[in-house]
Amino acid sequence: MAKSIVSAVLEKSSSLLMIPGEIKQKFELALALEEEIGKVIAHFQDIQSVLQDAESKQVKDANVRNWLKKLKDVAYDVDDVVGEWNSEKLKSQIEKEQKEARNFPLLKKMRNSISSFTFQTILYYKMTSKLSGVNEQLDSIATEKDRYKFGLEKVVEEPRRLITASFIDDEEVYGRRQETELLVNMLVGDNSSGGGLKLPVISIMGMGGIGKTTLAQLVYHHSDVECHFGKRLWICVSDPFDEIRIAKEILEAFKGESSNLVGKDNILQEIRSHVSGKKVLLVLDDVWSEDATRWEQLKTSLKHCSPGSRILITTRNEKVAIIMGTTSPNLFLLNTLSLEECRSLLSRRAYYGRTREESENLDDIGWKIAEKCQGLALAAKILGGLLRFMRTREQWQNVLDSEMWDIEEAEQDLFPPLFLSYYELPLALKQCISYCAVFPKGMILRKDELIKLWMAQDYLKGVRCEEMEIVGEEYFDELHMHSFFQDFRGDELDSDIIKYKMHDLIHDFLLVLMKTECVMLVNHDSEELKLDLSCERARYGTLIRKEAAPTEPNIFRFRKLRSLLIDSSYHDTSSLRLYLPRLFDQLTCLRTLNLSNGLFRNSIEELPDEIGKLVHLRYLNLKKNKKLKELPESLCGLCNLQTLNLKWCDSLKELPCGIGKIINLRHLENDQTNLSLMAIPKGIGRLTNLQTLSLFVVTSNSDTSSLGDLQNLIHLRGLLKISGLGAVCDVTEAEKAELENKKGLRTLILDFTISKGLMSNRWQRDDGRLLEALRPPPYLEELEIWWYSSPTISANWMMGLTKLSHVSLGYCLHLKSLPPLGKLPSLESLYIGGRSRVEKVSVEFLGVEREEILAPSSSLESPSSSVIAFPSLKHFEFEFFDLEEWEDWVPLTSREEHISIMPRLCSLTINSCPKLKALPCYVLHNTSLKQLNISQSPILSERCRKETGEDWLKISHIPSIMIDSVRIQVNCSSVEEFGVLQFQPLHSSSLSSNFSQN
Repeated sequence: MAKSIVSAVLEKSSSLLMIPGEIKQKFELALALEEEIGKVIAHFQDIQSVLQDAESKQVKDANVRNWLKKLKDVAYDVDDVVGEWNSEKLKSQIEKEQKEARNFPLLKKMRNSISSFTFQTILYYKMTSKLSGVNEQLDSIATEKDRYKFGLEKVVEEPRRLITASFIDDEEVYGRRQETELLVNMLVGDNSSGGGLKLPVISIMGMGGIGKTTLAQLVYHHSDVECHFGKRLWICVSDPFDEIRIAKEILEAFKGESSNLVGKDNILQEIRSHVSGKKVLLVLDDVWSEDATRWEQLKTSLKHCSPGSRILITTRNEKVAIIMGTTSPNLFLLNTLSLEECRSLLSRRAYYGRTREESENLDDIGWKIAEKCQGLALAAKILGGLLRFMRTREQWQNVLDSEMWDIEEAEQDLFPPLFLSYYELPLALKQCISYCAVFPKGMILRKDELIKLWMAQDYLKGVRCEEMEIVGEEYFDELHMHSFFQDFRGDELDSDIIKYKMHDLIHDFLLVLMKTECVMLVNHDSEELKLDLSCERARYGTLIRKEAAPTEPNIFRFRKLRSLLIDSSYHDTSSLRLYLPRLFDQLTCLRTLNLSNGLFRNSIEELPDEIGKLVHLRYLNLKKNKKLKELPESLCGLCNLQTLNLKWCDSLKELPCGIGKIINLRHLENDQTNLSLMAIPKGIGRLTNLQTLSLFVVTSNSDTSSLGDLQNLIHLRGLLKISGLGAVCDVTEAEKAELENKKGLRTLILDFTISKGLMSNRWQRDDGRLLEALRPPPYLEELEIWWYSSPTISANWMMGLTKLSHVSLGYCLHLKSLPPLGKLPSLESLYIGGRSRVEKVSVEFLGVEREEILAPSSSLESPSSSVIAFPSLKHFEFEFFDLEEWEDWVPLTSREEHISIMPRLCSLTINSCPKLKALPCYVLHNTSLKQLNISQSPILSERCRKETGEDWLKISHIPSIMIDSVRIQVNCSSVEEFGVLQFQPLHSSSLSSNFSQN
């Protein structure tokens, strides 16, 4: 890490030497500053030449470790000075441009010039003084360096950055087939009675890294297990055993949505009602706690499930297994892999992409390295990932002969392989993975969020003009291939979001690496935080608030923190309001600050003005602070801010007027604020680095941003929702937005309502023209249109979106006919809901041209060339509310039967269509259909009634059928795969609120 920090600081310090000549002539202090900067650079260049040797010697030499710690502390301090300098210069430049834009009288311009001169004098003096102190420390460090007689750095080729499209397949597991079958039999076999216990607990026990979680995953996804249990749940427990969090996750898995329940008794009571009568498998992965009281109440609430239910846990400790209720017959002791199995696992990764001759040349060394793994699967994976990037036999031999195998301080058998893999990483990757020590053990990580955190610490240096986010993707993928991250599998509400976690032993290893730089604070049961004084210069901190007060003020002792993550999953953020002014006033080195709230309604209501003192801040997370109403204008002085997360701040009425001054802002995440946010301030168009703008609110107020202000935001990507389109009077504003040029957009939500509290001047709305002007980029994947008022949707661009996979049409009140969506070749999910005036769904909806319909059935063309409508559609939902008009879903005529329709359809939902007479034959006879759900549609319900309904024989082949919330036919594998409702529109969370307002 020291080498990474020193290299970064050297690069930044060199830029300070570029002081213009005219400045040097005006300010004598500029010459003094230049001299101090030169000294800093000379010191670091001298020290940098020996850092490679120093970092290898620190493994065994505590004195060298201490020397490197001092060096890192000074390097961090210099980085802070450089950052402050650059921030002040940038703020000064922004203010100068704003003043020049105003036509001030001559006298005021002279005053501004004097003010600028004074400011620069103070700045030069402050920087010179700070760097002078730093140089005194570096003098001492350089003198001490000579005592250790470090060797000069050898010139080596920097490992290349890997760009890859996929990972090695991790699904194949070596040596666990027999164990899998035994465990499956314990869960579902004839002898799996559980010894007469109401709810048997089976424990997989073994040492760290042996493969307990992998075995549990194999069993969890085994086809026999899927069919045997009506509900399967996977919970990652880790340390500490947080019974409330675990209970909430169990409840959320049953309900399929986040729960707002508070209080343990309420949650446990709700779990009891959900498990009642169900055959359940609950997997508790990575259990550590030996406190039986934390488990008993939760287990009691689970005992109301039906006979045959099981709990499967993984643990390293037999005592934990017994406390959890495991009897001797249900204790499954997992042994290490054999040498052959270990070698196979290592070889699969290490030999990837090599020829047979290359592999055979390395085979003898490979066997010896496999022996070093001592049968631990994780060690084999890590070393295989390391060896994969080593091309020569000499490099493999260096791994085998490394001193890392002899580390005396490493109590864990896995630490030597981890040290080997870590020290072979490029400098940038070392920084990225080391930062992950800041997360609590067992935490689930989102890839995109982690990249933003790395970006905030300035770890992502782009080459070839790459975006930092792209560099972060590449770094993450390479760390993933080195097994520092593993895919997170289990029941997840956000199945479309890729999540990861670190193995506990990797987390322990990172804590060893970062033990003087990273601090984890937990306040519990009103006890004072126990602080290690040696950590007071820690740079990365996490505060887990088990109690709301009074222990928060202890965090102020860590004044050098660059990252502070405050975990408010136990207590809402409202109790922080007393401490925030002091926190902002004293922790001024912060680059990253997480103040996100848990699932609580209560939260902080405002940010104090002192937030403006965090001049280095690049990442600010205020997610789910549901009572936050406004942001201070001082926030706009944070010119380095890159990420501002305001998701679910659903009381937020406005953004600060000066938001256009945050010119480095890249991610403004403000989705789920659409019911409160009144407008977007003018100046948003100056944020030309912006990549994420989740919500853009349009109004008829000339003092706020208009659609045309989106024109310069060409880097927007991902999701963009535009609300308030009903207030747009001038269609040319939509054309100015130039959505088509925003090539990175993948999801577009168009909401044609009028912003809250404002009246529309569009007495005769023509939403059709406006929709045509909002042409999106050709690579759009998801499109949603809400509250559209025209009778047809005929935008010429829609059928050209060949990548479109999801479409939602909601509350299109005046819509009389559906667009020809069957033409879209990639469409997989379709939602049509709310109210409309659609009377029938005709063949035009299929998107089939007239000449294709009229094609003679005796055509000589082969069957493979027949016309296909909705070729990729898998999930289709009609959800109208008291729709009186829709009566007919027009079937095909005999002339049209050559058309293939929805050949891949898996699930169909019809809700609240009381007059719909029947489903067309191409739906009833669709052999790919796995799930049919009909509700509040009495005519259809009667036709599809089991055994007696007119259409029953036509639909009886469908594995899962639900009529009016009663499942009348069920096949376990289809239910597990598809659930009751496979997809929901992205905008659905605001349906009810919008409906009540209109």
